[in-house]
Amino acid sequence: MPLTKRRFLLFAATAVAISILLTLLGVLAADLYLHQRAERSAGLNRWGYRGPVVGAKAPGELRVVMLGGSTAFGYGVTWDEAIPALLERTLNEQASPPLTRVVNLGYNNEGAYAFLPTLTDFEYLDAEIVCLYEGYNDLRGDFIPNLSVYRHYSAVFRLTGYFPILPLALSEKALALRYGGDLNAAYAANRGERGTTVFRPGLADRTSAVALEAAESVSSSLSRQLDRFATTARPAVSTSSEAGCAAPWSHYCQAIYAATRYALTQGKAIAIVSQPRKVADGALAHDDQQAALMDMLVRHFAGEPRVRYVDLRGAVDLNDQAIAFDGMHLNAVGNATIARGLAPAVRELAAVVATTPSR
Repeated sequence: MPLTKRRFLLFAATAVAISILLTLLGVLAADLYLHQRAERSAGLNRWGYRGPVVGAKAPGELRVVMLGGSTAFGYGVTWDEAIPALLERTLNEQASPPLTRVVNLGYNNEGAYAFLPTLTDFEYLDAEIVCLYEGYNDLRGDFIPNLSVYRHYSAVFRLTGYFPILPLALSEKALALRYGGDLNAAYAANRGERGTTVFRPGLADRTSAVALEAAESVSSSLSRQLDRFATTARPAVSTSSEAGCAAPWSHYCQAIYAATRYALTQGKAIAIVSQPRKVADGALAHDDQQAALMDMLVRHFAGEPRVRYVDLRGAVDLNDQAIAFDGMHLNAVGNATIARGLAPAVRELAAVVATTPSR
């Protein structure tokens, strides 16, 4: 049978469609494999948060979500040694069966700006209590505001709620090769922060990094093709000033104000938590930042029983390398101390929630 032009075009279109489908299935299979390997250690599960996937709420279950940057995420420790998991363990110490579930919504390098979009993204988790735990990643204040919302860089996540990890894994591996294994330095350099150590990788590392970046580019191109179908817009920079904080903390205060207002409208209770006091040159800025935040909370939420400020600046000493291995991130022992310090406020908020009319 002669191959007519119409049949040729049909054959070509079918071949292209099969090729694209096989590519998508291959990427998805690789992505699911990476999720399976990473979600219980240093990575995120398929829905974009750390730790095992939580299912439907059990009868009587209290659900808490914790948002923040790498200190909430648990950089340097496994998922069950991060603050949210240890907080869950602390809250359930005398409960049988366990009645509280704490979900880790932290993401490395994100600041307060990411709170509101993250709360809206994960509203389906139906948490009663929100813990906001970030200040370090906003210490540059209004001069260089942190506008990162890393999950929203993925059109797949914005479109479906599924978080592909393959592009991130390839990208971070390449960055690690270029920066001597120090991802914090790599991200700081990408943000344009001065004083970042400059690493000069050898030929083998440079070659490996280029190969990984090429593979990441192929994977990311699929996401870009989906970007035009993702109807959820990336969050715009807020120009509102309801919070009323003076520079250089107006952006930081406004982000927390907006997230707190949103959570309240959803019937949630909120714990706004300070991290341990920064050491060296960041200490004074951290104190000034938290003073501005506390002043804002008093002005706007002093009479609201569902809002608590939890001051943990003195909970641990970041100079103690036995618990703070890099002067900022804590090991399991330090994270357990933070969890114990936060637990009483969460219990108080749980009591408030229990007496509040249902949403």
